[in-house]
Amino acid sequence: MSEIVLVTGASSGIGRAAVEMLLKEGYTVYAGARRMNKLRELEPLGAKVLQLDVTDELSLKNAVDTVFKAEGRIDMLINNAGYGAHGALEDVPMSEARRQFDVNVFGLGRLTQLVLPIMRAQGSGRIINISSIAGKISTPMGGWYHATKYAVESYSDTLRLEVGRFGIKVILVEPGPIKTEWDSVALANLSRYSGSGPYARLADKMTGKFRAGYKKCAPGPDAVAAVILKALRSKWPAARYVVPFNAKAILFIKWLLPDRVLDAALRLILGG
Repeated sequence: MSEIVLVTGASSGIGRAAVEMLLKEGYTVYAGARRMNKLRELEPLGAKVLQLDVTDELSLKNAVDTVFKAEGRIDMLINNAGYGAHGALEDVPMSEARRQFDVNVFGLGRLTQLVLPIMRAQGSGRIINISSIAGKISTPMGGWYHATKYAVESYSDTLRLEVGRFGIKVILVEPGPIKTEWDSVALANLSRYSGSGPYARLADKMTGKFRAGYKKCAPGPDAVAAVILKALRSKWPAARYVVPFNAKAILFIKWLLPDRVLDAALRLILGG
């Protein structure tokens, strides 16, 4: 019997790549996102598409009800929806900070709450939360985004300990730089909030570093989709998967260096 997967943020990037790969592997995939015009492109591949806004309670309930009524079960949930609105912590409006938490943390948490009773009744299930190495290491101009991903990390660790007794596995996938729409959105907001004023020079530096990094060494979202598939197939999945290799190297440096040394290195790289 084909396993039933619900994917959020499926209209582009990692979510879309995951949907396409899972369909090729024979899973029954429900793809949810706000942009229905983009989701419709997945229908010829076999995806079942859902209008899904993770910040809207009714939308979340309707999505879960639709899948459960059609299939009678939900085997896997991939919480992928998320975005970053970069800018100096002094500059980013609190309304934008709250929205990032609504999308990246609270939407993920509420959808998980709605799916858990189904998985408990089944006695099985897998929840994959797409985090980031930004939940392990912080850089200037991304403070609120980092805060959301640190929250996803701790949330997932607690959830794993709570629901394992019901046969439910919780897995974190922690991508580094990946070529998606994410960086263009983050940089647009960085320019909007901190492109002028006291942090303008730092914002310009960070923009250059982002663009160079994504251009030179960032793989496409298929690299993350392959890790998601590995985590879904594994009998004993790891609690965390880091992808790609350079992201593992970054986290190793973070582990190796004292905070004072790492701060000094970042200041040197960014020129002050």
